[in-house]
Amino acid sequence: MTAYFQSTWMGVGFGWFLANLILILLIVVPLLLAVAMIIYVDRKIWAAMALRRGPNVVGPFGLLQSFADGLKVFLQETIIPAAANRGLFLLAPIITFTVALAAWAVIPFGPNMVLADVNVALLYLLAISSMGVYGVILSGWASNSKYPFYSAIRAAAQMVSYEVSIGFVLISVVLWAGTFSLTGIVDAQRGHIFSFINAFGFNPLLFPMSVVFLIASMAETARTPFDLTEAESEIVAGYQTEYSSMSFALFWLGEYSNVLLMCALNATLFWGGWLPPVDWAPLYAIPGIFWLLAKIFFFFFVFSWVKATVPRYRYDQLMRLGWKIFLPLSLLWVFIVSGYLMVTRYGMHP
Repeated sequence: MTAYFQSTWMGVGFGWFLANLILILLIVVPLLLAVAMIIYVDRKIWAAMALRRGPNVVGPFGLLQSFADGLKVFLQETIIPAAANRGLFLLAPIITFTVALAAWAVIPFGPNMVLADVNVALLYLLAISSMGVYGVILSGWASNSKYPFYSAIRAAAQMVSYEVSIGFVLISVVLWAGTFSLTGIVDAQRGHIFSFINAFGFNPLLFPMSVVFLIASMAETARTPFDLTEAESEIVAGYQTEYSSMSFALFWLGEYSNVLLMCALNATLFWGGWLPPVDWAPLYAIPGIFWLLAKIFFFFFVFSWVKATVPRYRYDQLMRLGWKIFLPLSLLWVFIVSGYLMVTRYGMHP
């Protein structure tokens, strides 16, 4: 597409800009629609597990409930506390929402279906995801209120604790795939098990890391049972307490965009991404994006399932899991995977 626009009267510069703008919109617009529908699905799953109906009034089967909620918050008044830092107060939700969208630039939806196929995609994702906590910290500090500030402190500690473990998990995947590119990691999973199964997740050495990454991704996105940053029984609504109208909605959009991103990363890093489950030619007739979306939906169901059934951790339990269990385990696994590869792949025997 870029080459086509550059070959027209638009020239190289404007043609490149317009082509990339169209590609960005092709990701952002469906993503925002997906977030609206995934909130509906989330509420339906919770309702089903509690033997309730869930949203069922607005639109057929309640499908328009999320859009009605969006319209409601759009029409509300934006209230800024008198003692708040006005600039940072309004900047915080913008950072959270923008960073959540920017991470999708390197997610491959299929062969040659990626906005930026960079060879350091994982490093980009680590950098972007670490910036997401700034929105929470700024909102907690700028609100000039005790409960949001407690939430900001919790968020900073929680994000750092689990990002370290996620980093070591990713090192194990990179060692096995031999690349930081997400496209390369997906290609490395083709026929990985018995030259038939397309997934790292069935590899005995990588399966434990897939479980660690799944749990750590829940903590990274502050989903139940790790939602200590907005524990309503302790700190009202955490960093969102003083927010209303669209500034509040931006936090929700950013949160669910991050949840979908983590679901996509679980599918891409361990379960074949856009590849079908098995390396069988007829299955490749189905476009890869449908396989990826099916896997994302499966992991989102797991996220919702956990939220509906698992009680919230205490804060000391949250920290202990991150620092005393996941960090040593993921670090040990880096040594195990690298040692195995040195012996089997590179032939270096002691």
